[in-house]
Order: sequence, then C-alpha cells, then structure tokens
Amino acid sequence: MPTIALLNQSGEKIKDLELSADVFGIETVNQQVIYDVVNCQRAAMRQGTHDTKGRSEVRGGGRKPWRQKGTGRARQGSIRAPQWVGGGTVFGPTPRSYAFKLNKKVKRLALKNVLSYKVAENNLIAVSDVKFDEIKTKNFVKFLANVKAEGKTIVICAPSELTNENVLSSSNIPGVFLAPADNASVYEILCYKNLVITEAAVAYYEEALK
Repeated sequence: MPTIALLNQSGEKIKDLELSADVFGIETVNQQVIYDVVNCQRAAMRQGTHDTKGRSEVRGGGRKPWRQKGTGRARQGSIRAPQWVGGGTVFGPTPRSYAFKLNKKVKRLALKNVLSYKVAENNLIAVSDVKFDEIKTKNFVKFLANVKAEGKTIVICAPSELTNENVLSSSNIPGVFLAPADNASVYEILCYKNLVITEAAVAYYEEALK
C-alpha cells in the first residue's frame, strides 16, 4: 500500500496518507488502455464541422452544356460534375461526430493506471484541502509554491471543494488547471507534470474506482 505525505496549504506535513493499492498502487502501467481512453477523449473533442459541397449543392449547372450526340465532344450532363472546374467534390468530408464508445471498466482502469503512474513518478502531491476565503490569484500562486508544485500543475479536488473562490483564483495562472474529481479526465491529468490532489478527492477516487 503506497504512502505519501499529506500537506496543508502552507506546505507543512500533517501526517502520512495511506493510498489504496488498487487505485494508486498499480505497479505495471497498462499503456494500451491509457492510449485507448486518451484517443477516445480527444476524438470526442473534435467539432466535426468540416463540410464540402457535392454536385447537387454547388451553384449552377442546371442545364445540359451541349446535346448528347453529334458534337464530337464527350457527353456531359452538367458543368458542375466533379471533373469540371467549380464542380462538386467527390466523397468529401461532411459534418459528423468522431466520438466512439468505450466500456466504463476500461475508462476506470485507465484512470487508475494514470493515478498510479503519477505516484510512481513522485509527481503526486496530496494536500488536506484547497480553500480560500477571497478571490486572489496570488494566494493560489503562494499555495502552489508552498507545496512545491513547479511547472504545469493540475489541481484535483472533491466536487464539494470546487468553490467560486478556488476557481477564479486559479483561472489566470498559466499552466494551472483546477478540476473536480468527478470530471477530471485521463487526458487532462497526463497533460500536466504535477498532480495536486486533496484528501477528499483521494477518498472519492478510492470509493468510485474500487
């Protein structure tokens, strides 16, 4: 069972926090599962609004350009056929959704693998809570400096801890992202070097992913 130090917002150690081995202690990371989930999440992010016009959608070409026989030229039915300049596109992209389905078990397994990877790489920092009484960016910056979260950092808290003060205090800091535990994705966690997680969020994951 992995154990890490639990810090307060001042960066002082409160106690040793024991983590669930099933959620935070997977020794062999399943890279294929992580790849599948990240691919699924990035595919769902695509807008899919690309569109091209086929021969029935481009303007003009309602009249047959010349008669079928007797001119010596190849037969043509419309000047908006694909072989004509300004004609329609053959099999061009049309608006569609790129999203595809993955089983819930696969998504949960990928999240457990990523959390375990952060622990193994010593990039997971556990804090007792994230709580600010006023909206001030410098307070959040000071908090990250106290817990030694240098570089790109994602802060995951329990849904109940996602207050307006926390969100607005962190929103203007480059390379910092605050997310609730029930909405943080595998892709988002991998995008950041450090993972700062509250004690309540740890309990949430251990209950939801067991």
